[in-house]
Amino acid sequence: MTHRHRPPPSDHQPTYNIIPIHNLLADHPSLRFPEVRAATSALRAVGDLRRPPFVPWQPHYDLLDWLGAFFGFQSHNVSNQREHIVLHLSNAQMRLQPPPDNIDTLDPTVLRKFRRKLLNNYTHWCSFLGAKSNIWISDSRRQYSDSDHRRELLYVSLYLLIWGESANLRFMPECICYIFHHMAMELNRILEDYIDENTGRPVLPSISGENAFLDRVVKPIYDTVRTEVEFSRNGTAPHSNWRNYDDINEYFWSRRCFDKLKWPIDIGSNFFATTSRGKRVGKTGFVEQRSFLNLFRSFDKLWIMLFMFLQAAIIVAWRDEKTYPWESLEDRSVQAKVLSVFITWSALRLLQAVLDVVMQYKLVSRETMWLGVRMVLKIITSVVWIIVFLVLYTRIWNQRNDDGRWTGAANKRVVDFLEAAFVFILPEILALALFIIPWVRNFLENTNWRGFYLITWWFQSKTFVGRGLREGLVDNIKYTLFWIVVLATKFIFSYFLQIKPMIQPTKAILDLDDVRYEWHEFFGNSNRFAVGLLWLPVVLIYLMDLQIWYSIYSSFVGAGVGLLSHLGEIRNVQQLKLRFQFFASAMQFNLMPEEQLLNTRGTLRSKFKDTLHRLKLRYGLGRPFKKLDSNQIEAHKFALIWNEIILTFREEDIISDREVELLELPQNTWNVSVVRWPCFLLSNELILALSQAKELVDAPDKWLWSKIKKHEYRRCSVIETYDSVRHLLLTIVQYNTQEHSIITTIFQEIDNSIDIGKFTKTFNMYSLPKIHTHLITLVGLLIKTNQDVNKVVNILQALYEVVIRDFFREKRTMNELKEDGLAPHRPLSGAGLLFENAVELPGSENVSFYRQTRRLHTILTSHDSMNNIPVNLEARRRIAFFSNSLFMNIPHAPQVEKMMAFSVLTPYYNEEVVYNREQLKTENEDGISTLYYLQTIYADEWVNFLQRMKREGMVSEKELWTTKLRDLRLWASYRGQTLARTVRGMMYYYRALKMLAFLDSASEMDIREGARELVPLGIGDDSSRSGQSLRRADSTMSTMFKGHEYGTALMKYTYVVACQIYGTQKAKKDPHAEEILYLMKNSEALRVAYVDEVPRKDGTRDVTDYYSVLVKYDQELEKEVEIYRVKLPGPLKLGEGKPENQNHALIFTRGDAVQTIDMNQDNYFEEALKMRNLLQEYKSKYGIRKPNILGVRENIFTGSVSSLAWFMSAQETSFVTLGQRVLANPLKIRLHYGHPDVFDRFWFLTRGGISKASRLINLSEDIFAGFNCTLRGGNVTHHEYIQVGKGRDVGLNQVSMFEAKVASGNGEQVLSRDVYRLGHRLDFFRMLSFFYTTVGFFFNTMMISLTVYAFLWGRLYLALSGVENSVAGDTQTNRALGTILNQQFIVQLGLFTALPMIVENTLELGFLAAIWDFITMQLQLSSVFYTFSLGTRSHYFGRTILHGGAKYRATGRGFVVEHKKFAENYRLYARSHFIKAIELGLILTVYAGYSPVAKGTFTYIALTISSWFLVVSWIMAPFVFNPSGFDWLKTVYDYDDFMNWIGFRGGVFAKPEESWERWWYEEQDHLRNTGLFGKILEVILDLRFFFFQYGIVYQLGIAAGSKSVAVYILSWIYVVVALGLYSVIVYARDKYSAREHIYYRLVQFLVIALGILIVIALLEFTEFKFLDMFTSLLAFIPTGWGFLLIAQVFRPILEKTIIWDTVVSVARTYDTMFGVIVLTPVAVLSWMPGFQSMQTRILFNDAFSRGLRIIQILVGKKSKS
Repeated sequence: MTHRHRPPPSDHQPTYNIIPIHNLLADHPSLRFPEVRAATSALRAVGDLRRPPFVPWQPHYDLLDWLGAFFGFQSHNVSNQREHIVLHLSNAQMRLQPPPDNIDTLDPTVLRKFRRKLLNNYTHWCSFLGAKSNIWISDSRRQYSDSDHRRELLYVSLYLLIWGESANLRFMPECICYIFHHMAMELNRILEDYIDENTGRPVLPSISGENAFLDRVVKPIYDTVRTEVEFSRNGTAPHSNWRNYDDINEYFWSRRCFDKLKWPIDIGSNFFATTSRGKRVGKTGFVEQRSFLNLFRSFDKLWIMLFMFLQAAIIVAWRDEKTYPWESLEDRSVQAKVLSVFITWSALRLLQAVLDVVMQYKLVSRETMWLGVRMVLKIITSVVWIIVFLVLYTRIWNQRNDDGRWTGAANKRVVDFLEAAFVFILPEILALALFIIPWVRNFLENTNWRGFYLITWWFQSKTFVGRGLREGLVDNIKYTLFWIVVLATKFIFSYFLQIKPMIQPTKAILDLDDVRYEWHEFFGNSNRFAVGLLWLPVVLIYLMDLQIWYSIYSSFVGAGVGLLSHLGEIRNVQQLKLRFQFFASAMQFNLMPEEQLLNTRGTLRSKFKDTLHRLKLRYGLGRPFKKLDSNQIEAHKFALIWNEIILTFREEDIISDREVELLELPQNTWNVSVVRWPCFLLSNELILALSQAKELVDAPDKWLWSKIKKHEYRRCSVIETYDSVRHLLLTIVQYNTQEHSIITTIFQEIDNSIDIGKFTKTFNMYSLPKIHTHLITLVGLLIKTNQDVNKVVNILQALYEVVIRDFFREKRTMNELKEDGLAPHRPLSGAGLLFENAVELPGSENVSFYRQTRRLHTILTSHDSMNNIPVNLEARRRIAFFSNSLFMNIPHAPQVEKMMAFSVLTPYYNEEVVYNREQLKTENEDGISTLYYLQTIYADEWVNFLQRMKREGMVSEKELWTTKLRDLRLWASYRGQTLARTVRGMMYYYRALKMLAFLDSASEMDIREGARELVPLGIGDDSSRSGQSLRRADSTMSTMFKGHEYGTALMKYTYVVACQIYGTQKAKKDPHAEEILYLMKNSEALRVAYVDEVPRKDGTRDVTDYYSVLVKYDQELEKEVEIYRVKLPGPLKLGEGKPENQNHALIFTRGDAVQTIDMNQDNYFEEALKMRNLLQEYKSKYGIRKPNILGVRENIFTGSVSSLAWFMSAQETSFVTLGQRVLANPLKIRLHYGHPDVFDRFWFLTRGGISKASRLINLSEDIFAGFNCTLRGGNVTHHEYIQVGKGRDVGLNQVSMFEAKVASGNGEQVLSRDVYRLGHRLDFFRMLSFFYTTVGFFFNTMMISLTVYAFLWGRLYLALSGVENSVAGDTQTNRALGTILNQQFIVQLGLFTALPMIVENTLELGFLAAIWDFITMQLQLSSVFYTFSLGTRSHYFGRTILHGGAKYRATGRGFVVEHKKFAENYRLYARSHFIKAIELGLILTVYAGYSPVAKGTFTYIALTISSWFLVVSWIMAPFVFNPSGFDWLKTVYDYDDFMNWIGFRGGVFAKPEESWERWWYEEQDHLRNTGLFGKILEVILDLRFFFFQYGIVYQLGIAAGSKSVAVYILSWIYVVVALGLYSVIVYARDKYSAREHIYYRLVQFLVIALGILIVIALLEFTEFKFLDMFTSLLAFIPTGWGFLLIAQVFRPILEKTIIWDTVVSVARTYDTMFGVIVLTPVAVLSWMPGFQSMQTRILFNDAFSRGLRIIQILVGKKSKS
């Protein structure tokens, strides 16, 4: 970067962050803005304020120093906020339209607007609590004085100073409001010169002195939070036992905070941690209890609707002789029965009321008695309603049965019932009325009118958030229509295809009376139980299939919205060619600011003109671009931007030097009179023009030219070739020679004939191809490196001959030629031939000449249409997306000076920054190094990289490991998920802003000159640039900058990376720290924030001080300098790590917006150009609100690594594009799901920051920002004209860890207050959208797994009990079940995740491409993967809600080409997949053996194929997607490794990876922390394993057909004996196997002999069959497993007894057995030939098609190079 405009380094200068405010005379580019001086002088206007008594007042102090001195703020906090305020106010003043009259003073409107925005939440809070606001400024325009101006500045500064030093309290916005409220009051007293009554002196703040604010205000509250977090035992204690951030914040939502806490803060209050646990304030606002019932509690309206419809549908369908429901409803009895749904409804209300008490009783205390009163009253009223309805309902039927028919009296009783029902639903009717007129509801909820609270007290508790969430009428209608269609489809489908078909089989089973049960019946009439089992899967599917319908409809709606926003119109290079001519105008219209006239924006007329203009642009109507002339300023700007984009492509090595020449827009040299389009557009055009000329030989000029002119590119290529050839010939032939004048004359003749329109008459068109051939030869000779002048002379002579002989139609004699100047007059010098001594070729330093010659050669020779330029798919996708986005509806760009400022924040912990030499070189077990892997996957980019290195002076490839090592490491890092990649991407913003600032202010001359000066990369010529290698910061454009661009860009953009442990890394000399320093050195706008830990002695104790530190790299001092150091009250991390890290760095961000970017993201230069357009979205309304979060589209860049990465990225892409598009419009419920979103910074910093951080409950910290935004009345939009890159996980284990994290996070969300409030405060349809796109999605995924369980256990019961035998003839049941199974199968295959993918791909890539992609995915077993991930999600989601135990799983970001060992896979998936699959497989096997239905093979297959598919997927997926998964040798090694792991006894310090026992204990962790309900549920679920034994023993031969209960009791003898023998052998092994081995063998022999004797005896004396031995295994193995699981629940009791050792030992045996079962199919497949290569093809197919040598990679046969 150039430093010519930097001041010389002076010694005493304090460091500054962005602008040196302390020295306004410094020579800094940002200080040239008068707005900066205006803001600074406003702060310096201390005037006649009373000086603080404790500090000697210096003349240069300003208002912030004044506040700091009075209230005891830290000096670094003061200077940080000073810059913050100055930057913000000056930026806001720059945007003023029209500009203020006096630009050197701060405009009052700017300050007022800022104050209103910043203190908006505070004023709302005051009015909510009914407290008087302490902002003493009248809002009327008339009386506005200087002192008001200063007072307003003081309020704003005070708030920001409080916020800047509050540390972890920033998560509690209302707590900050409380502090501000009191400090503002004290400020008012000082300003109004109050006198202190006690001392008689002017009043002083109650806290003052050095660091007083931190020590006396922040620290007590911080300590309380910290103590509460310690109670949480690292997140393992139940949430209800400790207060999280939200609880402490919500204490400030009631007036009691004023009475209890007082000011100065009363530490003795029961709010603080100083009081004992019993007296302290408990949970506030909400209690998070672990239970699935939370789903019912939060979304009760949805479940009430589903249950009531189910009940009504069954009642109506029960009369199955009628086809349609309305026919059945004509019957009065059916009508009366349907009324029973009201009883159900009131019962569900009772359930809701009881749940409220059970879950929220901890909220009730002395201070909150009314809560308790309301809970009790609700239960009482619900009970009363149930009684009322029951009494009225029975009276209807009594009357009807007495009369024997429906008489008037009976009907009157129906009317009574209906009257009661009407009263019951009155609140719902009122809610409906308010739903139709949303603004009334918003108004009522937002006014803090006491009467309104009294009325609504019954329905909802008074909370500060969640008021006024209704959307505008238009949005209301849109999403209501959407959901009405979805619900109608679902209910019709459910009635006719789920409920109706089940009615007949149900009646049939209920009517059976001669069922022959195969076992002992404990209860009579248990047919009902069988019916229940039949219905269970149906009901489960009925409850979840709304998800499928939502998915289907949202896909099509999303496609429609995408079409309307013009997505996917330019998909490939052909479509780009068609539109390229309008491209410059589109870029001018969208990316360049217009000269804005005052007040014209936003009027209807201007909007209409905009729309018209866009239409013209999009379809090339009326040619608004007036055919670009080559000298138009617009064309120059376009060329500069386009070439800069192509140049960044080259720096990223995604295109080659040759492609740069084909893609760039060359500057206008060689006097060409038309626009010189990029070569790839002109390819083939010249040859087509020649063939047209040959066809129309005798046609007049006009005719021929009109044919050619139809194609813009053809016309340009003809003219450009003609002009270039003329220039070329006149350049290489010496001036002042006869040859030169001959050439001039020939061209003059041609020009003349064209002017008079006689070209075809004068010249012979047939000779054009000859001339063309000669020209190709000539140009070809010129661009060779070793030029041969003689050959050039020869070809020129030949050309001359052709022109003179053949080209002119009329033949001329030699003399005529001489007269016309077409032949030499006098003999040539040296009497040689023509041209012999006249040719002089330009030297190789003339880069521009040879570049143009190469271009001419391309135009002359190219035959193909160059649709595959650029070759790289990523480059093609990026060009297509960028060009397409310019034709979408983008807000107009302001000038850079007038744009909103923004910053980017990236949290970083300890991930890779840049790969080091070892990482690139080290080979894995298969001999693959990371570098080798990257070279094969990105083969073309590697070639381009080498080409670039050679151009920068590299001689041999060995230098890559020495002088060019840094370049090599960066090249590799930019292809992984590293911090270097993210920083490079985010610094493109800075680069783009500098360029746009230059273009905004540059005059036409600058741009034209600049355009001429830009010497592009000297390609094919080493000397030109070898001196200055192409540094990233040095784009060719920066040579033209005037210096002010840096100032403008710095004012508008900063990038803060929160490297939490950078301080520790520096101290340990960690290489990561050096790499971060390197990044800072090369990125001017980059700042690093970290937490510094400084130990010190406090008396005798060692204490650590914590500081938030911001550093930057000072280019003059050439070292890292510290800018700010703000002391923290204690350790940073109290909650989840990432949000805490973001929060501490947030005070160092600047600007109106902040974009949160994750460590695995990337950005593109061409997208950065559109950022200022995106920020303009904050000014326009979406619905009735302006946006607070701008959602941005992501592009997943990891899809090419393996098929698995492709499935993952396809699934993710459809969500981040189509899914979020629908959520934003029409559903209005898009939240914040991760990271490229742009936040309205001041809105969020006053409302709790950009994520929530409470331990565990906010595990998915991002989405809570979305919840918070929606609850506080914010608005989230989604914009698809700009995209950010994002990396995803690539190996199956990483993917599963990620899905486990997301599923656990969703499990925690179910318990959270945010979800509960949204479920209750949103209107019904938005609540549905919310449910089905967040927690509902995971819940329904789990329902699918449960359906499989319910279905299979039900079938097993029917088969073993004998019910199935009795109903065998009835096919109706199977048909009903068929429907259910099909639905479940569809979901399980991932088809409903695939539909959005297909639709989105159709939109963006075309229909055929989408279908082809889908088929390829199926062939690569994507269904196996989707089924597997369904298992992951349901396991972790369910387990988290039941038992907790969710944890943040750091997902790896590496490349996966190594083989994962079997033991590792077993550890990861044993509990979540393998064991469940084995259980289901066992059921299927038993069912096949004992079911009469299963005797018909086809029926069996039809019934169980989906379940078998699930079993196979869950067992095989980890091996199918494991490189070398079916390699025989590896399988053998894996088996050994697994057995070692199981057998390893391990000491205390063994890790789970080493010892089975440690792993086994770790897998039960969740059971130790779960509550009583969790344990009871777990035991109940485990009891299912005892059912096998009960069902199967009656089927054994030895049972001899007996149905007595004794058979079952006797079968337990077997269990006891087996356990006894097992214990004997284990005991013997432990005691004898080492020393007296012979004894051990003897015991073994005795046991075996005894076993054989027993079997013989049984065969002889009982009905025992030999097969029974194997059948009984099926019965008894599950029993043992059930015992084990129950023992784990009771571990705290059993651990102290002798039994525990046996339990562990048996568990080890079971795990060995399961491992062998899972490994067997793998071993069989490995042993069969051909499977390994097939698996490699499945795993790496995409890479295969690109010629990847994966087999080589996996075997590691490297080429010897």
